[in-house]
Amino acid sequence: MGRRGSAARAHTEPDDKRAVPGATSLAKGSDATSVELDRLIHERVRLGIVSALAVNESLSFTELKGLMGATDGNLSVHARKLEEAGYVTCEKVFHDRVPNTTYSLTAAGRSALERYLGHMEAIIKVTRSGQGGRA
Repeated sequence: MGRRGSAARAHTEPDDKRAVPGATSLAKGSDATSVELDRLIHERVRLGIVSALAVNESLSFTELKGLMGATDGNLSVHARKLEEAGYVTCEKVFHDRVPNTTYSLTAAGRSALERYLGHMEAIIKVTRSGQGGRA
């Protein structure tokens, strides 16, 4: 009998194999509409993590978990993907035998977020200009 269940699938996420900056083209045509999003940041929880870290010097695992409304496992997986991409750093220390994990946004993470926001702003601008003409 072959491998069954989610154990075999748990370590493979096809979308994340393409999750490189600029992997998804949203539109074709002029420069303003040739916008590509960073699929790694585009996912809701990961976007929330980098956004929260952009306005805070650092946040603990518990703080991020509360802000994102995520489970421990879900937050861990998303934070690890951001860490592997070099977008966040993770520092684990113990205080009175209690583990404390703190995350910070890296310069690469801040640049990736700025690019992502610029792409979203371009999408909004093109969409608004194409939907009603001039006001």
